[in-house]
Amino acid sequence: MPLLTRFAASVAAFSLTFGGVAPAVPQEPAQGGAISTQVSLVSLFATVRDKNKRIVADLKQEDFKVFQDNEEQKIAFFSKEVTLPITIGLLIDTSGSEQNRLPAEQDAATRFLERVMKKGDEAMVMSFDLDVDLLADFTEDKHIIERAINKAQVNAVGGGGVVTPGTIPSNTGGTHFYDAVYLACGEKLATEAGRKALVIITDAQDEGSKVRLDEAIEAAQRSDTVVHVLLVHDPGYGWRPDVAKKLSDETGGRTIEVSSEKRLEEAFDQISEELRSQYQIGYYYPANKPKDGGFRKIKVEVNNKDQKVLSRKGFYAPKG
Repeated sequence: MPLLTRFAASVAAFSLTFGGVAPAVPQEPAQGGAISTQVSLVSLFATVRDKNKRIVADLKQEDFKVFQDNEEQKIAFFSKEVTLPITIGLLIDTSGSEQNRLPAEQDAATRFLERVMKKGDEAMVMSFDLDVDLLADFTEDKHIIERAINKAQVNAVGGGGVVTPGTIPSNTGGTHFYDAVYLACGEKLATEAGRKALVIITDAQDEGSKVRLDEAIEAAQRSDTVVHVLLVHDPGYGWRPDVAKKLSDETGGRTIEVSSEKRLEEAFDQISEELRSQYQIGYYYPANKPKDGGFRKIKVEVNNKDQKVLSRKGFYAPKG
């Protein structure tokens, strides 16, 4: 059975997994004794900007504080990540509302991946409208990615139903935005390691998805994926800046409103800069906290109050 056609089964099965926490690792054994406990390392990626929105790239471990459910945690691991490979998912809204902008979006997306992708990075491309299509699976080959981006086409429903049925066909119409996020994170990015980002070009209007917004956000959180939304819209079509902001805020990403082709280029540049200017911070999941699979809120702060940290808002605790 093709990967993405297992959608209904994945909705049920995905709730049984968790992400954002490294597998349990043993503590160092006491001298002359056996390993007594196991702990899990919670790993976070953070970007810091100053009050002028410039990247701050010279911070040290002592400049950061991490809180889990309002309790400060001891940082166990810290590094500045500029070379760790990045796995990128690019989602392109190809519903009817994108008809006038799609060529410019394809051109900008191609240039973005040309700039951001380095040796060892991988990207995939998906489009969504009446259905969700995987246009290119994870690859380092920029030519394959470019061809996939250019293959995206606006889909619409006429009197006869779906014009270009995709991976998850539907004859009910609409824009399956939440389904696309859920599938990209739960079916694809969840199996990848390291830094992961989902970049979406959309008006954030959803119609007809099988999953809810909260389920799409949970899929991103469980797969430890940062979601960035480039919010585009045409007069006469609906758009949901509130939805875009909730999705990006809850996953540690950003929503950037795009009103012109130039602004689209600038937005891609900002995301590219952030992906290449991150700090990795880790702490051990507290041994006295329940391993019940529940959601744990995280807050990352820096000592300088004029600086702002962009990082995910939480993770799902391990079970057992």
